[in-house]
Amino acid sequence: MASGVWSIEHIPFPMPIRNWSLRQNWINLTFLHWEVDPNKLKKYIPNDLELDLFNGKAYVGTIPFTMENVRPQYLPSLPMVSTFPEFNIRIYVKKNNKSGVLFLTLEAHSRITCKFAPWAYGLPYKYAFAKVKVGKNNEYYWNSKRKGNRIELKGKSFATGKLRTAEKGTIEEFLFERYCLYVNHKGKTKIAHTQHSPWEFQDAVAEIEINTLTGFYDLGIEDLHKADLVHVTKGVKVRTWSLEST
Repeated sequence: MASGVWSIEHIPFPMPIRNWSLRQNWINLTFLHWEVDPNKLKKYIPNDLELDLFNGKAYVGTIPFTMENVRPQYLPSLPMVSTFPEFNIRIYVKKNNKSGVLFLTLEAHSRITCKFAPWAYGLPYKYAFAKVKVGKNNEYYWNSKRKGNRIELKGKSFATGKLRTAEKGTIEEFLFERYCLYVNHKGKTKIAHTQHSPWEFQDAVAEIEINTLTGFYDLGIEDLHKADLVHVTKGVKVRTWSLEST
């Protein structure tokens, strides 16, 4: 059984027995969440996946952060290649009671990732000019804009609460403690497992200047500049596995 940073006691289902494929760190994350009408999400969900709800409510998350030291097993990370900003939008789904995430988009300042990940994983990566910076007082500044259009997210966030982990049955457990993702790859729904420690996070405030990124997906959100829930975290170390059938 794995221990320490690779402990698995908190994960609600087994990780694959075969070797993992990628290592990476997810750092300096801001989680922006809005409650949305479940009907607005149906068009994005494959027929064999089920929308996952918390107390009957559906949520969408927009998450700016930095992917750090992404590298395959047995290989080192590469300067100017393995670390880059990423902004993703995710919704919460499940299959056979196995809860995971489904990405509407992953905006990345990495041309290699934007070419490789859709081919290998079916992930909807799009190239964007993006930055994530940490200020002197631990504020997170983030800005992402797709080349050639006005689809953009810009703002900052800062912690207001104490460092904590998600308690059982809370909205934070529902949003954070997920250890797989689903994709539609070559016409079939696939799953990829992710392993990391439980999230340590803080309640936070976000000041959003521009959010045509979340708005692009027409989710019926009334105020794209004010998220219903905001959290920040310094991040986790992650191992991921290649795709397999659901």
